[in-house]
Amino acid sequence: MKIDPLSIILKTDFKIDKKFYFISGNETTLIQKINTKIVSTIKEEGGVALIKVDAIGEYVDETSFFEEKKIVLVKSCKDLNEKSLNRVRDTSDVFVFVQENSSKIKKIKNIFLKDKDSYLVDCYELDKNSKIKILNEFIKISKINIEKDLFWVLVDKLSNKYGFFENSLSNLLELEQEEITFENIKKLLTIDDSGKDKVFFSLFKKNKDIVQLYREKVINTTDVNEFYYYCRFFCQLIIDSKNEDDYNKNIPIYLFKERSFLVDLYRKYNLKKKLSLLKLLSSSEKVLRKDANLSLIFGLRFILNIKKITVS
Repeated sequence: MKIDPLSIILKTDFKIDKKFYFISGNETTLIQKINTKIVSTIKEEGGVALIKVDAIGEYVDETSFFEEKKIVLVKSCKDLNEKSLNRVRDTSDVFVFVQENSSKIKKIKNIFLKDKDSYLVDCYELDKNSKIKILNEFIKISKINIEKDLFWVLVDKLSNKYGFFENSLSNLLELEQEEITFENIKKLLTIDDSGKDKVFFSLFKKNKDIVQLYREKVINTTDVNEFYYYCRFFCQLIIDSKNEDDYNKNIPIYLFKERSFLVDLYRKYNLKKKLSLLKLLSSSEKVLRKDANLSLIFGLRFILNIKKITVS
């Protein structure tokens, strides 16, 4: 049967209750973690030896006086089939197979999927829900208090590869509880949130690219406010300029690299679009006055609405 790798990692009372474990997928750091977890769990029982064989056909059942059972790590899928599994099924040993995904192992994986004495563990990059589960468990065990904004920063910004994700969380343990602030996390995890104005300069890109860049540059509520005022400056420049010559004169000198983009942007605006942009700024200002601590989603909606007006 198939089992979620997180149920092995996060379940503190995880029991070895199967004969065969087939660990596969394409995320090598998670594969290594699952392998280590299974082996260490069996070793905790005591009196267990670890042996390695290249293929299941090389295994020989040799009961030791001092050891009740062995963990047999099988390196390849050579000669692996129902017949070879049945040959070793009645032994006291536990078999762990580790094999990255390939077209050659589809049939083999299906054997373990249907076998009642087996666990099939597929390991892929972490999705958002998986990262949330791991982070919540980390907080519970370490008894570290993390503010809501910082929690989502970690979920969004940390690697989808389990090994790197776990390493980053381990680094957090080196901080004193009172030191866990956004600034310290940013330094510790080398999160780059500079260049918020670059999000505005990506207006002509696809929405998914804008969203990705926004998530890289705008990380907390303070950033949202700063980002909003960047955008408002550029929008106001468009609204207040009577014509293209006037607009060119008002573009700050330090934006010489972005001048071409800004001119192309202005050319897409007529009076109707300027009025729409003004209406957007006005409604956004009302929200800002009511709540200075704008949510991250506000800033994203704001920039996407600017794009919608621009390209309409």
